[in-house]
Amino acid sequence: MITLMEQIAQIIKAGANSVMTLEDIIKLEISEWLTSEERNWMLIGERYYRGDSDILQRRRMAIGEGGAQIDAVNLANNKLVNNFTRKLVDQKVGYLLGLPLTIQTNNETYQKLLNEIFDKNFLRTLKNVGKEAINKGKAWLHVYYNEEGKLSFKKIPSEEVIPLWKDAAHTELDAVIRIYDIEGYEGMQKRIYTKVEFWDRTGVKRYVMDSGNLIPDVEAGELTSHFVAIIDEQEVPMNWERVPFICFKYNDEELPLIKFIKSLIDDYDKHMSDNSNNLEDLPNSIYVVRNYDGTDLGEFRRNLSIYRAVKVTDEGGVDTLSLDFDIEASKTHLEILRKNIYEFGRGVDTQSERFGGDKSGIALKFLYADLDMDANIIETEFQAALEQLLWFVNQHIANTTGQDFSNEKVEFIFNRDILINETDTINNVKNSIGILSEETILANHPWVADVRAELERIRKERAADIEQSYGDLGQNTADGDTT
Repeated sequence: MITLMEQIAQIIKAGANSVMTLEDIIKLEISEWLTSEERNWMLIGERYYRGDSDILQRRRMAIGEGGAQIDAVNLANNKLVNNFTRKLVDQKVGYLLGLPLTIQTNNETYQKLLNEIFDKNFLRTLKNVGKEAINKGKAWLHVYYNEEGKLSFKKIPSEEVIPLWKDAAHTELDAVIRIYDIEGYEGMQKRIYTKVEFWDRTGVKRYVMDSGNLIPDVEAGELTSHFVAIIDEQEVPMNWERVPFICFKYNDEELPLIKFIKSLIDDYDKHMSDNSNNLEDLPNSIYVVRNYDGTDLGEFRRNLSIYRAVKVTDEGGVDTLSLDFDIEASKTHLEILRKNIYEFGRGVDTQSERFGGDKSGIALKFLYADLDMDANIIETEFQAALEQLLWFVNQHIANTTGQDFSNEKVEFIFNRDILINETDTINNVKNSIGILSEETILANHPWVADVRAELERIRKERAADIEQSYGDLGQNTADGDTT
């Protein structure tokens, strides 16, 4: 009889004899990823955002001979795409990321360095990352040095990135596998090559996938470092202490927007297309033919469409049956669908009757409640991602300037582009004078874009007023005016 300890020893021994190589693990991960539901939803989200929804694949079918289905080529087959996905995604991106991100720190030297790194190109990239995250559940930002040696950031398509997480909460990476296609030439023929990269803390391993096998990419460098630094005019391979990929999530479940509204959009497209088909088919109606003096129904329809007449025998005739459909029921159904799309998509329907009513601050906040709630969730996830990104920025600054700002507090402020009642807001600002600081009041004024710049302008204006007042007083005294 085998003891428990002997069984465990056998299991350990069997496992040691069948250890998977890194290449085996990469191939297994890629195989699972390419057929995964998560990646499939990413592709669906991107497809619907571009207006390529399922309705475009729709066929109108009829029962043919022998009961088989055939294409009903004589019937209208309109395919109406109602791109709610694009509107909802752009609405969320514009609301949360449409205005420039404000980055604040109390250290002026650090502030200047951050402004140089987080420039307009970064803000544009962040906006595109936001769109990617909403469409696909998460987006990936790659940290790298460009050809000029500048710290740069690049959005990597989410369907190309396979993360190997260290923890169940998906907050820290062990490694990243990236799989992507590039065009190249083999002799005189254009060919698609599949590249595979394995990123971890020790560097980058590069492969070319051919017929399911991983072949070391000798041309690109089979094993390279994260980046190369110039030290004493010598190129020195260096690696970050972390995997240089940052995950920006739409929500903590990493689920895309399309997953919550696809069925509703598909039903809306279907009914809109059906209504269009019915309107197009209705003039043709259904014909009841008695004693038709012809060979087949195809000839009957041709004579009717060309000559506007048909020939019948004695006591023959043609009657029509109207094909009425309930317009009100269809309209009500579409209205409910539209409402649910914005309800579960957490957006603002600009065609809603509520949008044209009360424009007070409270009414607008109520109208934007769902959008604001979704923006809060996105901002929470993005704040965590930006904090991870800041680690790389601080490391870069320390390596290039010798200054360590890692203990400095940095605040990322998302300036939401919300429709407001300016009159109410300005009155509230005026009523807060003497209660709140001048900086807080200016930050909430709808006409102020840069609080620090506005404070500086106010300081200069006040200094000029004082100088002018004292200048006049000095001139009066010099003229002998003692009043």
